[in-house]
Amino acid sequence: MTKRDYYEVLGVNRGASMDDIKSQYRKLALQFHPDRNPDDSESEDKFKEASEAYGVLSDDSKRQIYDQYGHDGLRNTGAGGAGFQGFSNINDIFSAFGDVFGGRGGIFDEFFNMGSRQQSRSGRYRPSGERGSDIKIRLPLSLEEIAKGAEKTLKYKHFATCDDCSGSGAKSGSGTSVCSTCQGAGEVRQVSRIGFMHVTNVTTCPACGGEGQMIKEKCSSCAGDGRKHRESTVTVNIPAGVEEGNYLPVRGKGNAGKRGGNAGDLLVVIEEKEHEIFTRRGNDIIYELLLSFPDAALGIDVEIPTLYGAEKVKIEAGTQPGTTIKLRDKGIPNLNSYGKGEEIVYINVYVPTKLNSDEKESLKTIASFENINPSIKANIQHKDFFEKLKDIFL
Repeated sequence: MTKRDYYEVLGVNRGASMDDIKSQYRKLALQFHPDRNPDDSESEDKFKEASEAYGVLSDDSKRQIYDQYGHDGLRNTGAGGAGFQGFSNINDIFSAFGDVFGGRGGIFDEFFNMGSRQQSRSGRYRPSGERGSDIKIRLPLSLEEIAKGAEKTLKYKHFATCDDCSGSGAKSGSGTSVCSTCQGAGEVRQVSRIGFMHVTNVTTCPACGGEGQMIKEKCSSCAGDGRKHRESTVTVNIPAGVEEGNYLPVRGKGNAGKRGGNAGDLLVVIEEKEHEIFTRRGNDIIYELLLSFPDAALGIDVEIPTLYGAEKVKIEAGTQPGTTIKLRDKGIPNLNSYGKGEEIVYINVYVPTKLNSDEKESLKTIASFENINPSIKANIQHKDFFEKLKDIFL
């Protein structure tokens, strides 16, 4: 089964802070916790999936590898690939993520304090602007570029901070007023009753986006959004060994954030172009060498194309169709590790479909030779076998 994106699993964006990641993981752990969902295998699977995602994204080094190369980049690190085979039961997961749960009982403490939110010194919730969204660009690469690495300059369109209002969305000289919905708090509270408890749910004010202030007069250039469309270019270095579906994040080159929020990322998604003569299989390259019957029978020295230039190879006399020859280190480099794959040369023998009269007569003559026609060869071997039997029993 294809693994889901870890950021998607936790429901956070790619620029999420560690506090955001931890907070979202707590929320999912509460929702799918086995004690709250007894005998529910689906909830347990989601709980494990969220814990696996948190295990990678909460580790700076693993997160950096994942951000650059996705799930494939974690194969050689021992992270993310094995799922939860190392845990004998759910309790082991709690011990592994003790910083989130605060011990085995910490999850219940969190359950009875769902309304708590991080506040500023003034006691008001203040988000630091809205982060801009990520942008995906698909980058087709040839196998030669994938094998050697490449530098590419990309042109793309995105939201950039408005120069006229510096991203505030307000007309020059225009001030702000206190938000009438939240009275400047930047948040709204709703109290609900669960059994004998009153639970307070705190959310960002939908009117002011958590700022506590409203713009009096909007910037005419960006209509109060604080951002404008722009076309930009960026140069990216593609490491050797990437494959279809890998992506490279370019930090801060996505859409600009609102109200001073950080810009999103530009995600360069790798696509492999179909090659004229090579087929990729993992890090190996497959090439079909088509020989004439005389060349296969007599042997020949041929030049084999590779991703790194031609390679001279000796074809032995009597080489059969289906024979393979392996050219070491002529495949794709291993991403994040040493070594390369192989080029596997698959040998086939060409059979003509059209012959002139002279060619037909020549082939008929050759077909009558003992070592050319397999039927003649088989009959001779069959007779030799029975002659030997006669010598033994008669």
